[in-house]
Amino acid sequence: MIINSKFISIQPVILCGGSGTRLWPLSRQGFPKQFLVLSGTSSLFQQAIERISCFDDTLFLSLPALIVTNEEHRFLAQDQLTAVSNHTASILLEPVGRNTAPALTFAALQALSNNVDPVLIVTPADQTVQDAIAFTSAIKQSIETAALGAIVVLGITADRPETGYGYIQQEGAVGLHGEYDVKAFVEKPNLQTAIKYLASGDYAWNGGIFVLKASVWLQAIEQFRPDIFNATKAAWVKRTQDHCFVRPDSQLFAAIPSESIDYAVMEKCPGSQTSIKMVPLDAGWNDLGAWEAVWQVSETDPMGNAVQGDALLADTRNTFIHASHRLVSTVGVDNLVIIETADAVLVADKSQSQHVKKIITQLESQNREEQLLHRKVHRPWGWYDTIDSGDRFKVKRIQVKPGASLSLQMHHHRSEHWVVVRGAATVVNGDQVITLTENQSTYIPQGHRHRLSNPGLEPLEIIEVQSGSYLGEDDIVRFDDTYGRN
Repeated sequence: MIINSKFISIQPVILCGGSGTRLWPLSRQGFPKQFLVLSGTSSLFQQAIERISCFDDTLFLSLPALIVTNEEHRFLAQDQLTAVSNHTASILLEPVGRNTAPALTFAALQALSNNVDPVLIVTPADQTVQDAIAFTSAIKQSIETAALGAIVVLGITADRPETGYGYIQQEGAVGLHGEYDVKAFVEKPNLQTAIKYLASGDYAWNGGIFVLKASVWLQAIEQFRPDIFNATKAAWVKRTQDHCFVRPDSQLFAAIPSESIDYAVMEKCPGSQTSIKMVPLDAGWNDLGAWEAVWQVSETDPMGNAVQGDALLADTRNTFIHASHRLVSTVGVDNLVIIETADAVLVADKSQSQHVKKIITQLESQNREEQLLHRKVHRPWGWYDTIDSGDRFKVKRIQVKPGASLSLQMHHHRSEHWVVVRGAATVVNGDQVITLTENQSTYIPQGHRHRLSNPGLEPLEIIEVQSGSYLGEDDIVRFDDTYGRN
């Protein structure tokens, strides 16, 4: 029996964790892969929002999305969500990462708290799909099946013997809504095994996209991993909420076992009483897991080169270049990845680009900031760019959004000079409140309470010169903050 789909409530769930270390130096802990624009004109996170929120309301009752991300990235997610028109969401904040099974449990509990048991459309935030029509069709088929109580996984049509993905083995005839029974989930194979999988036609890639009712997930996680279910529920029960942000109890959340959706539930479903189905997806899917994958989805010239930014090429073939800040030029090279940022450059053989984590390991062992932050750092009030530094001084370019303000703060070890180069500023400096416009400046002595605000309708930009014995970002004592930071 086909369900009348206009009675089906659906809710997107976007899993927005992860650091995307294999796309360093563009992807970093403070600004990870899912928030980057790697294909098209919007970030992968924004593409995910658009992709799973574009359903006709006459067919489905579509509820606001649930976005699960970590505390550190909450304002990145909020800003990019705001930039995507006509989309609202609750942002569920993980104080620490605990992998995808607790994240989905958190989202399912939140979904059921509104006295609705929606079909959840669950997707990672860091993938790309080239055929939106085919994707939407597969999701609609999956919703029909999930509404009947099954767990549905989308099986990505394999077009090569890939050793970097897990596989789904299907069996039986196609069902009423285009679904197959799932026989098994298979770990990443070696090349010989992957060739056999591709030849058989019974295996698809597991892209981590699931469609299932909130209650069905909670029943499954409670059955197979009651420790994760009970610990996540305990943290969720003691949640707090301000505006769109939902926060579980941080200490209880930290005690949740870390596990993926696949290991916790999916791999245990075949052969159990839990119904699990697969709907094929042939839509130009790519998880952009390494720079070679980004090259694969990019537009190339007749020599196979893909270029983003300012570059000059001579006798160059099959090369991917991303230039962020300056001219990159190549002569007589083949099959390279060249990624240029303001503070780091990566050059790698394209076929070895998945091994960038080896560089991350070295950065971590040397405690270098290049693994954490870009030179330009985004904040809820705007951004700052460290344009120069030396012994006992640092120079920053700072932009403040209209109507925004930095925290009321002071520093133990440094003083600051501020020069307005664009817009108007309201400055709290000790006991004074002053207004500065273009070409005007002020001096903030060490130990003074101070605050920078933008009262105007246009961005405010200043040049800040710091001087002192210690210039680290942790030398900030906040007395008041609009954004709830300590």
